[in-house]
Amino acid sequence: MDVHVTRSELRGTARAPPSKSYTHRALLAAGYSDGATVESPLISADTRATARAVTAFGGSVAPAGSERGGDGAAAIPGDADAIAVEGFGGRPAVPDDVIDCANSGTTMRLVTAAAALADGTTVLTGDSSLRSRPQGPLLDALGDLGVRAESTRGNGQAPLVVSGPLEGGAVAIPGDVSSQYVTALLMAGAVTDEGVEVELTTDLKSAPYVDITLELLADFGVEATPVDAAGDPLDGAAGAAGFSVPGGQTYEPAGGSYAVPGDFSSISYLLGAGAVAAAPGEAVRIEGARPSAQGDAAIVEIVEEMGADIEWDREAGEIAVERADLSGVTVDVGDTPDLLPTIAALGAVADGDTRIENCEHVRYKETDRVAAMAEELETLGAETTEEPDVLTIHGDASDLTGATVDGRHDHRIVMALSVAALAAEGTTTVRGAEHVDVSFPGFFETMADLGMTVDRD
Repeated sequence: MDVHVTRSELRGTARAPPSKSYTHRALLAAGYSDGATVESPLISADTRATARAVTAFGGSVAPAGSERGGDGAAAIPGDADAIAVEGFGGRPAVPDDVIDCANSGTTMRLVTAAAALADGTTVLTGDSSLRSRPQGPLLDALGDLGVRAESTRGNGQAPLVVSGPLEGGAVAIPGDVSSQYVTALLMAGAVTDEGVEVELTTDLKSAPYVDITLELLADFGVEATPVDAAGDPLDGAAGAAGFSVPGGQTYEPAGGSYAVPGDFSSISYLLGAGAVAAAPGEAVRIEGARPSAQGDAAIVEIVEEMGADIEWDREAGEIAVERADLSGVTVDVGDTPDLLPTIAALGAVADGDTRIENCEHVRYKETDRVAAMAEELETLGAETTEEPDVLTIHGDASDLTGATVDGRHDHRIVMALSVAALAAEGTTTVRGAEHVDVSFPGFFETMADLGMTVDRD
């Protein structure tokens, strides 16, 4: 699907979708349990993939209040208020068929470790994009723990073959490729017999995503502790030398349910849109923005530093943003890789240079997001400089004009380019716009309600 976005003025109130990161973890955590309800979930292409995996392992998922059983992932409506998960009690069954993770890297990594717990062989695959993403460090770690974990092509990429059962133990893994490897080991390690001790061989990037995992595990009654080089416990994942997870634990949320918070990665597009296109004297208001462990909440401070007028009522979970003349900033995205597309789009509108540093790991997402944003923003008239670990957008040399740009089959690229289109002269066509279904299925409806002039074909 293509969308055609014309420069617009925005006003009104929008609600942020629930967090994709939390929903993935909550669905799998409920799968590890004997049964739990996930309230306020994000129902999207990616989270449906995780729900399918829970079903494949012997659990079931269905809208809360309906009859359980079957492939509930397909039956869950996009506006479901809650999902009832019948878990597999910590030990997944061997799936009857291949698990298709579609385009969801989070699903593949978390489910690969879950598959290692099964007493038999699991095969995992995905679409062409997912089959190009690195899984090698996690496969190596599982192999070191005594599990057969292989890439069928021998290149560290899916399709993957995993044969358990995983009993636990000590393992070393790099922390600078994907924090999802760590999350996968922590979640699976809690239900092993021996527990898992994880040593990081490189500094941990995207530490806030591991903090999300630690927060969610605690809410499900599971202990997992970050430790420093001396083995002493830390309060959070930042600066951790490793993690300790006792075995034999049970996933059991208080009251049998877990509520998913709003998603700050998605909030970033609404916030950015308000900063570049709110009608004069009016604000764009964003509901569902209560504080959590999400590192992407940093977008509020970043946009404010760029010069936007922002008010954040944390208790009410509401942000108000007004249009402003933005100025370039320097941002390190080592812990917040998903913010790069949004920051790049804002940099193309801002005065001066916006320098996005520590971003090499952002090249290993659904697409190379560093190159994608550089190339597509240049199509719109921006000037950029791309280095292996730095992306600079030269706002003073940028003059955005409507053009046809490619969303690269990546939900975040599509939404970020749509934000840039709000400030471009004329109409911008964004190809592959259907990929917003991965994390923000109602994105264009939400933007239209705020006043975006958008047509679809």
